[in-house]
Amino acid sequence: MILGYYIHSIDPFAIKFSEGCFIEGIRWYGIFYLLTFGFMFFALNFYSKKNKSPLSSEQNTSFLSYVIAGVVLGGRIGYMLLYCPGIFIHNPLEIFAIWHGGMSSHGGFIGTIVAIFIFCRKNNLPLLSLADICSTIAPFGFLLGRIANFINGELYGKITNVKWAVIFPQSDYSLSRLSAIPARHPSQLYEAFLEGLLLLIYVQIRFWIKEKITPGKLSGEFLILYSIFRISMEFFREPDAQLILGMSRGQFYSVFLLLFGIVLLLKTRRPIQQR
Repeated sequence: MILGYYIHSIDPFAIKFSEGCFIEGIRWYGIFYLLTFGFMFFALNFYSKKNKSPLSSEQNTSFLSYVIAGVVLGGRIGYMLLYCPGIFIHNPLEIFAIWHGGMSSHGGFIGTIVAIFIFCRKNNLPLLSLADICSTIAPFGFLLGRIANFINGELYGKITNVKWAVIFPQSDYSLSRLSAIPARHPSQLYEAFLEGLLLLIYVQIRFWIKEKITPGKLSGEFLILYSIFRISMEFFREPDAQLILGMSRGQFYSVFLLLFGIVLLLKTRRPIQQR
């Protein structure tokens, strides 16, 4: 503790391998990804048993594989294009270097939407209903993802003197004395609470208590709330890339999600017939 602040010292590796191994070890980030997909598999099967999903028990595994591909590919491609376009232009193969880290939640959104669209077209299933299903599960992934960001000591907040501030040693390696490193907002935990826990509680309540809800309405509400939470929390977060029109990239990209959510919500005010 320095001046009463917590000093971040959590090891990002849950398990470290011996030197000479082709990978350093197993990170908490990867474990949380597996837990998220495991939760989704459990939720999909539970929804099917309760007749709350258009998917049959046999289709759940196949759908999950599509979503996993969409999240991973979309997240990685989105990170390179939205946050590191210069690196991608000079070295396109860097997009495959997932061990270097770097995933974009907005890219994951796009990848998931594409995956749902392809799966629905292939299996003649209602697109908006499946989008609603994913909306009830996604916040769990945000919750674990932001906790993983905190464990990694990345995407930290702006400098502050609030009592619960955290000193992230990796935030400024140029300072030789630890006591000289400024304390910052643990913005990862703020986001974990709002984008993760609070949003998860909301969509689950809406999903289970509301008997009949127009397909797509829950997805619209999810996108609107996520965008509002993300835009708000970015004010506490240190920008991790150059600003766009005075906004952080997280805020800028979230504006488009917000608009899409509003449009989706307005369209669901009238009955929608799906094939």
